[in-house]
Amino acid sequence: MSTTTAPSDSPATSPADEYAALTGAVRELVAVMRQGGIGQLEVCRGDLRISLSAASVAPPAGAAHAHGVAGPEHPLPTDELAPDEGTVVVTSPMIGTYYAGAAPGEPPFIHVGDAVEVGQTVAIIEAMKIMNEIVAEHAGIVEQILVRDGEPVEYGHPLLRLRVRA
Repeated sequence: MSTTTAPSDSPATSPADEYAALTGAVRELVAVMRQGGIGQLEVCRGDLRISLSAASVAPPAGAAHAHGVAGPEHPLPTDELAPDEGTVVVTSPMIGTYYAGAAPGEPPFIHVGDAVEVGQTVAIIEAMKIMNEIVAEHAGIVEQILVRDGEPVEYGHPLLRLRVRA
C-alpha cells in the first residue's frame, strides 16, 4: 500500500506570489538568452510552457492611448535609439502597458529636462492587472521620452533616454 501527500500539506501560495515567481523565471531566461546570444528558447515543465523569441518590435503607428496624454516629447526612429556617450536608454523590463503617471489625470512622473535620481519612479508598466513601478537605475537628466501614455510595450522596449550625471 502506498501513500501520497495531499496538496493541502504544502503551504498555499497566492496568485501574486505565483506571478512574481513566474516573472522572475522569465527574466532569468531572457538574461540567459541575451548572454548566450540565443534567438529562441522554449521551456516546458508539467502543464506550463514558456516560449521566448528575441525580436525587435516597433510600436504600432497611430495607436490609441488610454489616458489621452500627448505622445513622446521627441520621438526618434528606432535606429537612432542606441545610447550615445553619456546617455542611457531606460527600457521596459516586461511586456505590458506604459503609463506616464500614477493614475489617469495625474501628472506624469517625469518631463523632458527633469533631473532624475537613482530609485526614482519614472513610469508604470501594467502587466496582468499589476502596476509595476519602473525606477531609474542611473541619475541624470531626461533627454527624451520615447513612448506614449497607454502604449503597449514589450521586454526591452525603449522608454526614455537619460543624460547620465558624472
